[in-house]
Amino acid sequence: MTIQAIIFDIGGVLVRTIDRAPRQALAEQLGTTYPALEELVFGGESGRRAQLGQIDEAEQWAYACQQAGWSVQQVAEFRAQFFAGDRLDEELLGNIRQLRQWYKTGIISNGMNNTRTMIGGPWGMGALFDTIVISSEVGIMKPAPRIFQLAVERLGVQPGEAVFVDDVLENVEAARKVGLFAIHNRDNPQLFEDLRALSVDTFTPSNVPTLKRANA
Repeated sequence: MTIQAIIFDIGGVLVRTIDRAPRQALAEQLGTTYPALEELVFGGESGRRAQLGQIDEAEQWAYACQQAGWSVQQVAEFRAQFFAGDRLDEELLGNIRQLRQWYKTGIISNGMNNTRTMIGGPWGMGALFDTIVISSEVGIMKPAPRIFQLAVERLGVQPGEAVFVDDVLENVEAARKVGLFAIHNRDNPQLFEDLRALSVDTFTPSNVPTLKRANA
């Protein structure tokens, strides 16, 4: 069975925190830790409900801001400082533009209800993907098996014909259980090497192009 599709996570893969300092400074300002701040925004019952589409993104940010001891009038400031160190991974996006010549591409994201707007608007990467599966839209979060099944169904491929890339090991292992090839992404050199190795081992015919660095 040949690989026909490559599916990417957003946070930690397509969008990375390249500078932890602003988020760390915010955590210190609030008298908490970096992990606890991330848990406040994305975790807990409220964060889970937001990512399942049960409450909207604005409500979740207002809740996080209030829990941190800030007023609701400071939500925009709170959110801006939280994400100040995040950037699109332009190198990876450049590679995805090349990959689309040969493979279908997709996204699976545990995202709130503004995620699709961000993909098509500020991030400007919607046209790079054949399907985008967002947890808040489908009511299913990674690592639930069904969200991976939905993605491959929408791409029109079998699980064994798809590769999934995520920075969270639990999600990688869940995708493998569904039958996808999966890569635990830590940085671009490792990701590119793993994709090259996977193409050598599983892609046929042998002359299918392998992933190249954007600046190669």
